[in-house]
Amino acid sequence: MSTGEILIYQNQEGNIKIDVQLNEDTVWLNQAQLCELFQKSKATVSEHIKNIFHEGELNENSVVRKFRTTASDGKSYETNFYNLDVIISVGYRVKSLQGTQFRIWATQRLKEYIVKGFALNDDRFKSGNTMNYFNELQQRIREIRISEKFFYQKIKDIYTTSIDYDPKDEKTISFFKIVQNKLLWAISQNTAAELVYRRVDAALPLLGMQSFDKKEAKAVQKTDVSIAKNYLNEDEIKLLGLLVEQYLAFAETMAQQQTPMYMKDWAERLDSILQLNGRELLTHAGKISHQMALDKSTQEFEKFKENRKATEIEQSLKEIEADIKKLKK
Repeated sequence: MSTGEILIYQNQEGNIKIDVQLNEDTVWLNQAQLCELFQKSKATVSEHIKNIFHEGELNENSVVRKFRTTASDGKSYETNFYNLDVIISVGYRVKSLQGTQFRIWATQRLKEYIVKGFALNDDRFKSGNTMNYFNELQQRIREIRISEKFFYQKIKDIYTTSIDYDPKDEKTISFFKIVQNKLLWAISQNTAAELVYRRVDAALPLLGMQSFDKKEAKAVQKTDVSIAKNYLNEDEIKLLGLLVEQYLAFAETMAQQQTPMYMKDWAERLDSILQLNGRELLTHAGKISHQMALDKSTQEFEKFKENRKATEIEQSLKEIEADIKKLKK
């Protein structure tokens, strides 16, 4: 039975390192192993674990599992094992050299996460032993790269290197809309305006916004329903992510090589990438205007608000009725 392993040490460069061998995405250590890991007595570790559960820091039922182990006398016993959550909590409580090393390492990772927004174990990814997590990381990066603010800011940064770039020129502003429409057409055969106009529907969950976070249903704003990307389905979002990734990679290569580029050059390069992926190119302005899409999304949003208000009132009435029944009892 493998329960995973964990090792805290200082490498030759003086950096605190933690190596972990996972079992089902966590590590299970018994009390004796915790004592060895942090170099503390059984009584001390036991007291810390007791306080962790008593203070409500962790739920004992969720982080403790019994495994059958063979003792030195040759007999088999049911032994409590504690998962990574408990190991981390104990590491923040014990006073020992290993405990201090653990806290130094954990604080560095936490600081990195707070400042940068991410923390990576480069060595583990390079080893190729965490390919599932690597694939997840790639997918999450794609999702970030196709977010409205990130994508257009990145495109703007790239286009500022164009010889004819002028942020105040109306042609520059319209160029960003052209790029957006080229990408959306390639994956959905709809321009941005057509996507909103054809898919917004107050009768559908989240007004038909398939890529909008369902957890944020109560926070849907008027501006959300006018964003074309919110109406893309899962397959369309994945394809958009791949195309955006290729386009930005190419643009970054051109910028790094300091290749002179005009705005029209960037548009032509995007067409080449879309064609390379077997996607249809947008050759017209679409059948729906931006104002038509805006008007319809506004109308549907007002219907949505009314429906949401009615639902909230109905729920409140049900709660009042339930309270009255309790009082009568």
